[in-house]
Amino acid sequence: MMSAWMALIVPLAAFVNGARNDGDTLPCAKVQTSSFVVPLGGSVSASCVIRDSCPLVSQQGGGVIEWQLDGYALPSSSSTREGERASRVLIPSFNLSRAFLTCNIQAQVVGGVEIRAGYPPESPQNLSCQTNLTTGTMSCRWEPGQREPLLPTSYVLHTENRDGNYSYDVPPGLNHYTVPRFGIILFSEMEIYVKAVNELGTATSLPITLEPVSAAKFDPPVIKKIQAKAHGCLTLSWSLSPQQAWMRTSSMDLELRVKTAGSSQWISKPTLFRPKEQRGPLDQCRLLHGTQYVVQVRVRYKESPWSEWSRSQPGVTLERAPSGYLEWWMKRSGDHVTKQVHLFWKASKWFRANSQNVSYVVSAQTQSGEREQLCSTRGNYCTFQLPAKPAKLYLNAVNRAGKSKPTKVHIHDPKVHTALSNVLVTPDDDGALTVQWRSMVSPDLKGFIVEWRPLLNANISVTQFEITDRNQTSLVLKGSFEPYKPYGISVYPRFKGWIGLPQTVHAYSRQKAPSVVPKMQSTKTWRSSIEFKWDEIPVEQRNGIIQSYKIFYWNKKGPVNVVTADLQERRLVLENLDSELVYEAFMMVSTYGGSLNGSRIYFQVDPYDVVTVISVTLSFGVALTAFIIIAIHFSSHIWVKVHFWPVVPDPANSSIKRWSSESTQDTHFTSENEEPNPEYISHLSFLDISQKSSKEDDNVWLSNAEDTSDLGESICGSPFIPQYSAPYATVAFGSPCNSPTMKTCPAYLRSESTQPLLTPEEPFTPQCYQNADNDGISEKQCFFGPCNDFVREEADTEIPWDDFPFLRALAMNQVQKE
Repeated sequence: MMSAWMALIVPLAAFVNGARNDGDTLPCAKVQTSSFVVPLGGSVSASCVIRDSCPLVSQQGGGVIEWQLDGYALPSSSSTREGERASRVLIPSFNLSRAFLTCNIQAQVVGGVEIRAGYPPESPQNLSCQTNLTTGTMSCRWEPGQREPLLPTSYVLHTENRDGNYSYDVPPGLNHYTVPRFGIILFSEMEIYVKAVNELGTATSLPITLEPVSAAKFDPPVIKKIQAKAHGCLTLSWSLSPQQAWMRTSSMDLELRVKTAGSSQWISKPTLFRPKEQRGPLDQCRLLHGTQYVVQVRVRYKESPWSEWSRSQPGVTLERAPSGYLEWWMKRSGDHVTKQVHLFWKASKWFRANSQNVSYVVSAQTQSGEREQLCSTRGNYCTFQLPAKPAKLYLNAVNRAGKSKPTKVHIHDPKVHTALSNVLVTPDDDGALTVQWRSMVSPDLKGFIVEWRPLLNANISVTQFEITDRNQTSLVLKGSFEPYKPYGISVYPRFKGWIGLPQTVHAYSRQKAPSVVPKMQSTKTWRSSIEFKWDEIPVEQRNGIIQSYKIFYWNKKGPVNVVTADLQERRLVLENLDSELVYEAFMMVSTYGGSLNGSRIYFQVDPYDVVTVISVTLSFGVALTAFIIIAIHFSSHIWVKVHFWPVVPDPANSSIKRWSSESTQDTHFTSENEEPNPEYISHLSFLDISQKSSKEDDNVWLSNAEDTSDLGESICGSPFIPQYSAPYATVAFGSPCNSPTMKTCPAYLRSESTQPLLTPEEPFTPQCYQNADNDGISEKQCFFGPCNDFVREEADTEIPWDDFPFLRALAMNQVQKE
């Protein structure tokens, strides 16, 4: 902005203040400086000469000359001579990268210059070149130096070979350049250097001498074939890429590296092959037998950079019989009869399978010396049943080349004994688990066995183990431990000839909050309390070891309450609750890795205490049961009968002399010795039968059976029929009720009522009673039976009507007729 401003203001000031001479405008002032570009921090001197003919001077009659550096005033000295005025200024230390120095009269600019400062260029460093054999060009790079020159600096690349010298101007701002193909000779040495130039000086890099082909980075070579011709060796043949096949491989350096298939680590350092060693195919030895390897190679020419590694090629070495021994761990299960055995094994650091396909055989040697094969598998475990009396157990590794030496397996019996405590598992940062335990003093203790497996995988083949000695009380377990997955870790004490009881813990390599929160369910409610229960979180959703179950509950009138539940019971009782308020609650489940809140629920306790209600209900039930038992016990008592069953009068002992509607009511007795009132009986109905001359007289009841169905209504209109009563007898008259005299004997019929009587009825015809007529002659009347076998007797005494209730009824009927 300042340079642009000065570019406008200086010509403008010169134009305004200049004097016209012969048609030309002459500047009023002329500024000169010792250097327009100076080293940063160096001194700068300048002078300003003003003509007397300058209008600005003549109009004002002269003025003072002032100096300014980017608007800041500078001290100066002035001098005058004929026709002009001059002023000089000295800047002892110029610390700006660029600035404008102006000459002013009366605060107006009459002249000025731009001064720049910087550093001379540094010598370029680390010059290197690389040849591209495909294009035939060579690219060179360098570093311009650590100090910024602050001034425009240009670079020139110089090359010199047997054909001559060449210089290449590098575009501004770049520190690399590609030499064209015509400027290089692949197999001829050439000298190369770089020169840096700016207004303060020139600097040249150290020259390098190289053969362009030695600066070429070759393409990755190609492995043609890999064979296994000797034990522990692989033989391979290779070539350069098709684009670079014109190069002679005998002049190339080659490196070879190998690793076992599936491994991420290459075996030691790459093997270097010099040109004199290349007499045909390459041999890589000291490899394991029967093992698949992956091979890669790379090349270079003299000191050129290494090419990229070739594509991997597999190769398998020749097999040999397995060598070394296996580490094993045996667990017993079942009773003494079944003797189920789980045998696990793994390769020791001295074991070599020497084959890709290895199987394992477990055999038992009996006391007679015979071998019995128990199992054969390609896995790392076997489950079998021990023979009755095995002498020895052996474990062998087998491949196509042979069988390893047998590993003897000792039959260890489990016993109820332990020699360890306080098993603790802590995760490490790299995903490993550290197991620690405390060992107890025991003279028979030989060591410990640490066993672990993922709990979410039921396959027993994933079980792993480590064997330690008796002095070791910690172990770092390394493997593919998945985060947020539970692992069961057991530590067994190992004694001479037997195995003790283990201690098992669950562990996680990394934990986080559970995936779910169990649902709370209310199971019991009291007057001011409520009980909640919940199910256990499934193992696959815990994501860590559960540390706490916390219940948060509150109501609108109170604060939030927090209660921690027992981890084992998974139940909680909230107390001191108000039955008139509705509560809100939720559960928070926590692990070492985080916490998760469950859904909110609402609940309210009952205003009545459930225990009290149950107690009252039980008391009432007991009282009611006792009352029923007492009632049943006294049911034979007449007083109880009267109160619980209606009294049914006995027709044979009834009297109708005081027959009224009240007689039909239930009779109440004041004492159990009192007898029922004989006057209160069920009513009798009277039936008049018209005289007929036909033979139907004999079967009058058969022909009029339907007429007697309603015996509760008297055809004579008797006023003594009570309400809610059923007749027990019907008196039939041979003549109408209004007949003056009764010529035939009244017939008594049994009632058709099914109402039970209090006393049992006789199965035969009732006894005949003595009845007296108006003449004083008594005749034996047979109620409910025939009346042709009675004998008349004279009545000397008065008839006791109370003893003959039915006759009393007949007498009253006769009186009414009269």
